[in-house]
Amino acid sequence: MHDEVQARRGFWVLWVAVALVKLVVAARLPLFVDEAFYWQEGQHLAAAYSDLPGLTAWLTRVGVVLGGGHAFALRLPFLLIAALLPWLVVHITAREFGARDGWQAGCFALLLPLAGTLGLMALPDAAMALATLLCLDAGARLLRQVSPGAALELALGLTIGALSHYRFIAVIAVGFIALLLLADGRRALRDVRVLIAIAFGASAWVPLVAWNLDNADAGLRFQLVERHPWAFHADGLWFIAIQALLVTPLLFTALAVAAWRGQRSALPVSRYFALLGGLVVLGFFALGFFADTERVSFHWPLPGYLALLPLLPMTLARWPRWLRVATWSLAGLGLVATLGYYVTVSQPHLRARSAAEKWYPANFAGWDELAEAVRAQRAAMPDGTRVVADNFKVAAELGFALGDPRIAVLDHPLNHKHGRAPQLALWGLQTPGREAWGDTPVLLVVGVSEVPYKHLLSRYHGLCAMVGPLPPPRVLNVDHGRQRFLLFALDGERRAGECTTPAMVWIDAPVARAAVGRRFEVHGWAFKDGVGLAGVEVTLDGRVVAQAEYGRPFAGLQQAWPGSNDPQHPQVGFSAQVDLHGRDELAPGRHWLGLHLHGRDGSIEIWPEQPLELRPD
Repeated sequence: MHDEVQARRGFWVLWVAVALVKLVVAARLPLFVDEAFYWQEGQHLAAAYSDLPGLTAWLTRVGVVLGGGHAFALRLPFLLIAALLPWLVVHITAREFGARDGWQAGCFALLLPLAGTLGLMALPDAAMALATLLCLDAGARLLRQVSPGAALELALGLTIGALSHYRFIAVIAVGFIALLLLADGRRALRDVRVLIAIAFGASAWVPLVAWNLDNADAGLRFQLVERHPWAFHADGLWFIAIQALLVTPLLFTALAVAAWRGQRSALPVSRYFALLGGLVVLGFFALGFFADTERVSFHWPLPGYLALLPLLPMTLARWPRWLRVATWSLAGLGLVATLGYYVTVSQPHLRARSAAEKWYPANFAGWDELAEAVRAQRAAMPDGTRVVADNFKVAAELGFALGDPRIAVLDHPLNHKHGRAPQLALWGLQTPGREAWGDTPVLLVVGVSEVPYKHLLSRYHGLCAMVGPLPPPRVLNVDHGRQRFLLFALDGERRAGECTTPAMVWIDAPVARAAVGRRFEVHGWAFKDGVGLAGVEVTLDGRVVAQAEYGRPFAGLQQAWPGSNDPQHPQVGFSAQVDLHGRDELAPGRHWLGLHLHGRDGSIEIWPEQPLELRPD
């Protein structure tokens, strides 16, 4: 009884603390690009969409209708669902294995970083986790006795899952296999009430099936074919290391041991939990050798971990006390670290410090600043100016910030890569360019950071083909230019002449993160198609520190960029001697090296900065 009381108190303290922290973080966290697109889907209500079934979009619509057009309101339904999940884990575990184990399993449902942070963003994972636990609970009840309540719960779980994500098919398939492998499960599957529940759950897939039938299977092709290479690659080996890190190593080990012991247990319900959880995790591990590695997939095994949580307290009870304490402590640190990441993302000054790092959170960054710049630029343009985005991310984020879900989007590889192009076409928001705008003035917003540098010039020329030669842009560099946007004010007529683009630059020396003294040389190349550059200035922390000599020969560059039409080729090299002696305000340590590029058309472009370390004298 004493252990049960302690476990219950611990759960309550942890649940309240995690809920409060998540509420604060969710109110300050910038909107993630997928959240913004789900908001856009919610403003175009439908039974299903190109990328997902309808539930996630519907929940975003409920959030903003009840709470207003801000990120916290958008996320609130997901936060409420996530807050319910630990209680479901407590309920399932306590019924099967006792109250103390129930409270402990509930604590781990909060400490498991992948589960404890659910709801912070308006993503389908929260609803899919709810569906998983409902089906898990229903299956455990059916193993004992088929009842109308258990069948109804199964139908509810299957329906929520079908409306959440294509990926829930894996949970359904593994759950069906787990029941077939158990005598009591096979008995339950023969009951007409269970068959009716399964049929009801299957009917929830009808909107998604109908959408695909009406749209040449575009959603299915993207989810099952186009986004995956379906060829063996060794990257799947990283699965164990990544999952052990995200789950925390000792907790990951404990869940693996729980699965192993559970499938050998004499209790059918233990075998059921172990089979369902273990096969889901192992299935995604096997899939990792053939599936997409470009997009985030580390959260896919979460339903499997949730299914194993009821078995965890019994496993830990066999471990020595010091190892149990270490498991709890490490899981707590993992949750704190994960929440700390979101806190860092929500603080602009902390996010800016990571601008040179691989883990820079680009999908969270710069959207507020972009909306501000668009408002200011549009105010300076004629009434009726239309905003057009060059990719779906910019359109969705700007749409949320400006309250406009109808921002048109140019064709972009990113729209196809993320499976959003068919949906944009259905909404009539995919625009071919200038020919569709008539004489309406347009503010074209381009997300430069979304295009790999080696393809950037080609993208600029593609924009010229769609809208004509590009005028001098308003440049918005966020976090030292790691997130970069260009705003082009286009009048009502297509400009004539050769393709004019923003500048292209490369700094050969010093390289990023180089250590330099107070006197150093900067050299590289720069060109601007259509008009060329008149000069280059070197900056440090945004202040001009040297005037570069521009126009030095740089042989072979045009072979590297065969589409370039800068009239000054090959005289596009630059070099500058930077002398910081006498500039006492520039102390030793990290500084940011940048360039100001002066076009021959009178434009001035600020190039993204790169870090360097200034050595002490």
